[in-house]
Amino acid sequence: MALGPRLDLRQSQSLVMTPQLQQAIKLLALSNLEIEAFIGESLESNPLLDVNAQPSEPAAAETVEMPEEARRTTLEGSSVDQLIGEGHGADDRPLDIDASALDRDRDTGDGQRASTESGADSGWGADLRGPGGEEGPGIDERPGGSETLSAHLEAQIGTATSDPLLAGIARYIAGQLDETGYLPASTTEIASDLGVEVGEAEQGLAVIQSLDPTGVGARTLSECIALQAREADRYDPCMAKLIDNLDLIGRGELARLKRLCSVDDEDFADMLAELRGYDPKPGLRFGGEPGAAVTPDILVTPRDDGGWDIALNQATLPRLIVNRGYYVELKGTCDDKTSRAWLSEKLADANWLIKALDQRQKTILKVATELVKQQDGFFRHGVSHLKPLTLRTVAEAIGMHESTVSRVTSNKFLNCPRGTYELKYFFSSGVASAGGEGGASAEAVKAAIKQLIDAEDPKAILSDDALVELLKQKGFELARRTVAKYREAIGLGSSVQRRRQKALAAAR
Repeated sequence: MALGPRLDLRQSQSLVMTPQLQQAIKLLALSNLEIEAFIGESLESNPLLDVNAQPSEPAAAETVEMPEEARRTTLEGSSVDQLIGEGHGADDRPLDIDASALDRDRDTGDGQRASTESGADSGWGADLRGPGGEEGPGIDERPGGSETLSAHLEAQIGTATSDPLLAGIARYIAGQLDETGYLPASTTEIASDLGVEVGEAEQGLAVIQSLDPTGVGARTLSECIALQAREADRYDPCMAKLIDNLDLIGRGELARLKRLCSVDDEDFADMLAELRGYDPKPGLRFGGEPGAAVTPDILVTPRDDGGWDIALNQATLPRLIVNRGYYVELKGTCDDKTSRAWLSEKLADANWLIKALDQRQKTILKVATELVKQQDGFFRHGVSHLKPLTLRTVAEAIGMHESTVSRVTSNKFLNCPRGTYELKYFFSSGVASAGGEGGASAEAVKAAIKQLIDAEDPKAILSDDALVELLKQKGFELARRTVAKYREAIGLGSSVQRRRQKALAAAR
């Protein structure tokens, strides 16, 4: 077969996404706050766009009446090209996107939320966890100030030492501390990085450990607690023995620990109470930048007739308009072809953006309406009535593609009388019911497990097998390993760990 150039005719079909179509896809996955930032950039780049100063009614707010059939939106599904392709956006319907037109950066389709599968320690094994352990206080327990731990320490270094070399080493160490206040590097590594002697690095670390809060700069949990005990003038030989054997507390070997400390029951209880007063993660008092409050994208409020009002949070959605007066003024001054083409392009971009944002709102409301309908039991009675739900179920119910629902539910939060929840929260895997009919959400099962463990008798700790039987009486059919997985996911220890924890509490 001879090799050479030749001409061939081939006929094929392909879907090409315009830049406007790609932008519309991205808009679906953005939250209201991100949309607000995007609108701000658009206002700067397009002189024909303006913000409507007059407040408007929430766009296309839907009403869902429960338990009767929900009032379905009258908007029909349509192809995306008819909605926003090249300026043809006259059809006023929700935006739906075919998966074949998209990249693959979407969810797996089952909508299941990942759970942290970390085991839960109990007692002092959990309270005194060192670096790399479980998360510390929640964001609502952290300070509202914006001062970081590093800045707080640097402000004290100048008064703690007058030696410029030690002050420089101390400032370097302050920058190396993690958020809990621990030093992950050794003094040998610090000395190597700074080109100083190990002894000088040790002196710089001593400066840090003398600062407030007491315990920062520690390399281990025992060192952190020992620093605080010395500060409180409680670091006697018995307390030193207790701090050196914190692992025995985690294992619940209190009798052995009491013998090591050579104290009686009363003194041992006092030592444990003293130990509980120390902070195992002193750096968390300085959370750095304060966590931003979650702003809901969707508002769900109950109606007097038993239904639900669903609307977008208009407080975070500026309403755009085209400044027609300015357009007419500019058009009168455009004498050349290039200027007229630029003005026409800006007008088309402004009209498209307004239309695309409107379609986005309608699509979000349509998905939210179906979510409220599917999870009506949760909104009325709580997490125990949360049903298993997948993206496919919602997509089929509203006549949209699964990938569209995935993007709509990403980075969106819903506010209802029970609190603010991410839309992904309402998608959960299910477990079989004991009666063989229907199923229950994994979140509902976790709530049931937590309720049983919270109510257990300290003298009769429930094993996983006992939890299986009690859950079966509640209508949940689960294997023992599944119960253990859910129990660990919500941060509850095993029966042995919980027994040790309650024994520690009784020893106070």
